[in-house]
Amino acid sequence: MTRARAAAERGLPFGLALAGLLLTSANLRASLTSVGPILDLLRSELGLTSVASSMLISLPLLAFAGVSPIVPAVAARVGLERLLGGSLVFLAVGIAVRSIGGVWLWVGTIVLGVAIAAINVALPGLVKRDFPLRIGQITGAYTVVQSSVAAIAAGVSVPLAGSPLGWRLSLGIWAGFALVALAVLMPRILRAGSPRDTPASAPITLPGGRSSRDRFSPWRSPLAWQITAFMGMQSVAYYVIILWLPSIEVASGITPEAAGVHLFLMNAISIAGSLLSTALIPRLRDQRVLGAMSGSLFVVTAIGLAFAPEWSALWASLSGVSGGMTIVLALSLFGLRTHHHRHAAAVSGMAQSIGYLSSAVGTPVIGLLHDVTGSWAPALWTIGVIGVLLMGLGILVGRNRYVE
Repeated sequence: MTRARAAAERGLPFGLALAGLLLTSANLRASLTSVGPILDLLRSELGLTSVASSMLISLPLLAFAGVSPIVPAVAARVGLERLLGGSLVFLAVGIAVRSIGGVWLWVGTIVLGVAIAAINVALPGLVKRDFPLRIGQITGAYTVVQSSVAAIAAGVSVPLAGSPLGWRLSLGIWAGFALVALAVLMPRILRAGSPRDTPASAPITLPGGRSSRDRFSPWRSPLAWQITAFMGMQSVAYYVIILWLPSIEVASGITPEAAGVHLFLMNAISIAGSLLSTALIPRLRDQRVLGAMSGSLFVVTAIGLAFAPEWSALWASLSGVSGGMTIVLALSLFGLRTHHHRHAAAVSGMAQSIGYLSSAVGTPVIGLLHDVTGSWAPALWTIGVIGVLLMGLGILVGRNRYVE
């Protein structure tokens, strides 16, 4: 096949490939952000403690941590498109099973966590492979779509829970959205070639005449660990906020309806943060300033919620800006700091495994501290400390270097 013909065949499904990528990314948060606004309802109807209810977020995060390291190997064997397609099927099944209730609440939560983990890890590799010169822009685009749908999920969660089907409709409706993404991605899956067409051990030419190989381990790289720490800190802050912000606000006198609106606002405003990162990444010489800025807003959020809860809408909005900035930067770093898409997938698997393990531990710990102390102050101070750490880590990972 000539290079011109190969380019033509690759260009033919470009729009469809991008649409499939965006719709796939839209499913990454909706099934999680729909939980927070109705968490108190679930606790009362199902008799869950604060720690048990926090597991509705922590179990997916544990699945992220356990599955993420093996996703690059699976992707290398079956191909990125097929991995994404299978993950969307599992996601739809997990969401539907979770909405049954009882023991299936937990089974479905684990299944959807495994599916989201696979998608989380695979997407940065897909961006690095198909859009190597537009990593920041494409990552920002799919993060904006992801945040938009997450905001919608949070915003409609309480109204849907008021239907005759109650919380089951509120949580289960997103299974259909996963199937929509699968349908759009299906032509791309059917056209995908076998990963065996390109041997995984093929040498890669690096700047300066050096070479590397597709299969490499990032676990001994200081830079990879810094990226992992940045990913972990922003994940803890984000998931603590989406799970506990409504409860924190209700405890300070905000109505449940207003708290749900604020969570919607946080997710909606995060789009602005994502767009800001998307615009700045290709324009700045490096990402140090961007990393420091994103962490500082989490600090302001924590202080504001602690001392001026009546301005919760403002603090929720600032946390949304910070969350949008940090997630785009974190996901972009997988491609920006690596030479090859399989390297990007390997760093993505490492960072998301450790990062989401931190989140899985952090959210129930906050719930436990609340049960023990009767105060949400530990959650707020945790967010503030994380913001300070993110500022320092953002400066480290923002330098123009590569994971070797």
